[in-house]
Amino acid sequence: MQAEQSHYSIYRQLVTQLMQDQEQLPSLPNITLEIRRALSDDSTSNSTLVRLISRDPALSALLMKHASSPLYRQAQPPKSLNDVITLLGLREVGRITMLHSVKSLFTLHSAAHKNLFLEAWERLVNKASCSAILARLLGRISAEHALLASLLSEVGALTILSGFKSADEIPSRELYISLCREFGKSLGVIVLKKWAIDEEYIEVIREAGNWQYSTSPQLQLIDLVNLALYHNRLAQDPGADLPPLQALSAWQKLLPPLNEIDENGSLALLNQHQYEIEVLAQTLR
Repeated sequence: MQAEQSHYSIYRQLVTQLMQDQEQLPSLPNITLEIRRALSDDSTSNSTLVRLISRDPALSALLMKHASSPLYRQAQPPKSLNDVITLLGLREVGRITMLHSVKSLFTLHSAAHKNLFLEAWERLVNKASCSAILARLLGRISAEHALLASLLSEVGALTILSGFKSADEIPSRELYISLCREFGKSLGVIVLKKWAIDEEYIEVIREAGNWQYSTSPQLQLIDLVNLALYHNRLAQDPGADLPPLQALSAWQKLLPPLNEIDENGSLALLNQHQYEIEVLAQTLR
């Protein structure tokens, strides 16, 4: 027990140093910054964006896959990046670009490092896909908005991994989870501020997991993130110490029949659309 606490204090010091030195924190790729600048310029044409996006084949592939996902029920899936931009719109292209950038930011130094990252990414992708499908089903908030917000809500957990540079520094899964609980939110806020991300996403980081948080009687971005987070935790651990779904502020904003709860205490709506959630998650893995 004492040895484990000693190990934790060492990792804790590493993460604290990471938080105090922004130069160590991951920066957005240059291509992402160029695309963000182009999207903020009203004179940017679709052809200009296509040329920019085409410089990153992985991003191009993700946008094509996303535009063909269950979020868009097109008789004919888009055949070109220009079709994708027309279908999604500029704002949503920007959000998917950010999502792609987050995954590509982290250098993995060993097999143990990669395993921790992939486990965290899998969990985030499942949660984000759940948020996006909920957004499509419930309306008011775009699916890409919910997708990115849900993913960025735990960017601090991914950033923690960037503090470990060598194979012998990689913490155990249990210690990593403890570090995420202690530092994840604070580090996530620091990173999003460094990237100049909208305050709305920073608020989501701060309030994710605050089941009673609400500033409006209408469904908000944080409500979608919290509903997805709740169900993600329940799926991972059916015995988790969670309040009943009916106690969540987000659930209380849903109208019948959208608020129906199944025998497992989950939102029936999500179980009915589990296939679409899985298909969307597959495009992001």
